[in-house]
Amino acid sequence: MREYPHGEEGSPEAPTDPEIWTGRATNRAQWLLALGGAAFMALGIELAVDSAWASGVAPLVMSVVGCIAAGLLVLFGTLAFVHVAVKVDHDSLEVRCGHIGVPRRRILLSQVAGADFAPRVTPRQWGGWGYRWRPEKGTAVIVRRGEGLVLRLWDGHTFTITVDNAEAAVRVIRERLSPAPSRAAP
Repeated sequence: MREYPHGEEGSPEAPTDPEIWTGRATNRAQWLLALGGAAFMALGIELAVDSAWASGVAPLVMSVVGCIAAGLLVLFGTLAFVHVAVKVDHDSLEVRCGHIGVPRRRILLSQVAGADFAPRVTPRQWGGWGYRWRPEKGTAVIVRRGEGLVLRLWDGHTFTITVDNAEAAVRVIRERLSPAPSRAAP
């Protein structure tokens, strides 16, 4: 668990119903994979610029294109899931991945039946990092192991997100799902 400064938005001591709750989770280990993707691209460029292939042009082109394509796939695939940002406002929950915010998912709170805290979510449970779907478990955005938020949707599906201080997110979502107390007429 991480420490949250006293009284900041998303912290356990924050007001019970902030206008907008935001949370975030980061996985610094994926920067190493991104560096690997950059290395593949550099190898492809190096082959294209300074090559002495004696076996012909076709193998050289296939090697260059393969290295650059693999490098781009690894680079952008990992950078898309270096972090996840979650925002809960009065009518929806929005999840944005990576630095450019793609993939992105917005779920209206009217579609949410309930929210639960998951103390330990691991990439192994979901088959790795990233945007995941498993028929028996639902959909998830997994960027690291640790605490997470599990939304139960009215259509029977679940949506899991690894996010720091997921307990506060669950509390905020549950408060917004519960009907406002009605006032009795005098």
